[in-house]
Amino acid sequence: MDVRLDKWLWAVRVFKTRSDAAEACRNNKVQVGGASAKPSREVRVGDVVSVRKMPVVYSYRVLELVSSRLPARDVPRYAMDVTPPEELARLAVPRETIFVTRDRGTGRPTKKERRDIESLIDNLPDGEE
Repeated sequence: MDVRLDKWLWAVRVFKTRSDAAEACRNNKVQVGGASAKPSREVRVGDVVSVRKMPVVYSYRVLELVSSRLPARDVPRYAMDVTPPEELARLAVPRETIFVTRDRGTGRPTKKERRDIESLIDNLPDGEE
């Protein structure tokens, strides 16, 4: 049985649609055995398929051939994730730089604090605003 690369990538849920898989192949984001691959390339058992999804390059070893989309629980039977840990570590880097912790109460007032402020303003004698 021969299976196209784009079809296999779609079947093992690397891409949401087959056209997304084919587009990634055409844009040189998919490599098989270290060489860029066209969507029509035949996949063989034992091939290592690398997929670049910014910022990580995921790697999968072909365990079995499949041409129809699988339930997520069956994917490990057909593809083994062999992505190096240092590649997966790149996913954690943006979280450390983007999110800034903020103590509660600093910055904008909370809803409760805003209500307290409004009630104080409403209780002021006339002309003191």
